[in-house]
Amino acid sequence: MAVLDGLRVLDLTRLLPGAYATLLLADLGADVIKIEDPRGGDGMRRMNARLKPSRSGVMSYFEMLNRNKKSVTLDLRSPAAATVLDALAAQSDVLVDSFRPSTARRLGVDPDTIRMRHPRLVSASINGFGRSGPDAERAAHDINYQALAGLLHAPALPGPLVGDIGAAMRAAIGILAALLQRERTGEGGCVDVPIARATLDWSMFPTTDDLEKACYTIYQTADNKWLALGALEAKFWTGFCERLERSDLIPLQHAEGHERMRVMDEVRAIMRSRTESEWLALFGDADVCLTPVLAPEDVTIDARGVAPALGAHTDEVLAAAGISQGERERLRRQQVI
Repeated sequence: MAVLDGLRVLDLTRLLPGAYATLLLADLGADVIKIEDPRGGDGMRRMNARLKPSRSGVMSYFEMLNRNKKSVTLDLRSPAAATVLDALAAQSDVLVDSFRPSTARRLGVDPDTIRMRHPRLVSASINGFGRSGPDAERAAHDINYQALAGLLHAPALPGPLVGDIGAAMRAAIGILAALLQRERTGEGGCVDVPIARATLDWSMFPTTDDLEKACYTIYQTADNKWLALGALEAKFWTGFCERLERSDLIPLQHAEGHERMRVMDEVRAIMRSRTESEWLALFGDADVCLTPVLAPEDVTIDARGVAPALGAHTDEVLAAAGISQGERERLRRQQVI
């Protein structure tokens, strides 16, 4: 039995941060209901230019981030949606939104409004710069948050969307903490997750560039492939040098200045003398933190489960919330669901 079995999450978010936050909860067993606009749903459904191989075949980013969830269509901008959302919230433990604060208030899904009617609900808001303050309504995406956090090194583009990913993790952790607090007090709570703050967290961590030495870098092989060496600890570097039959390099693991570059150049020359497969065979039983550098298309992700079709669970979920068939038909004619 998963630890969050029996817990229901209403996911009103769009794009990556909210989707990943609720995926983390779904993977722990939560029943995640994804509320989507009837006019096309989450915009990530149409961002399929990049696909990833997984155990279940090739998947889009939407499929990966929304597997094991249910999809309900509901136009939150319609006045008629309020009653439906209220019925769903009454049966839920967590509500997550990713709107700008003013939009959340206009839709009646901001933490202050929604918890007035549902005090046991944990309401989490993933936003750009916080729910208040001079930048609360400022528009931005991950590339902007990274730029403001000093993580961009122009003209190179950033790698992973660390702001979005970090915000998702902060949201999931905050939700779990609020649920624990609810067990103690009987009251829900508010979780505020500014993506800008989550991105700034990354600026205090070292990068691979900061750590680069002969013991911690990537090396090109004779067949133009690459190997990653992470021999930070002395025992790993010692084992690496001994396997190269270059014990003279052991004391130079943390050399600085010109000596550092000399050691790196020597190891580069050595590593270019054999192919990737030859090196992997030589180090196959060595405890040295040496791995091949795989291309993205060679990495298979263990993503089990499927993402729902748009609105696939609308009738099932609304019926369970007490919305009659006749009322659902009326709402469908009005394009509210």
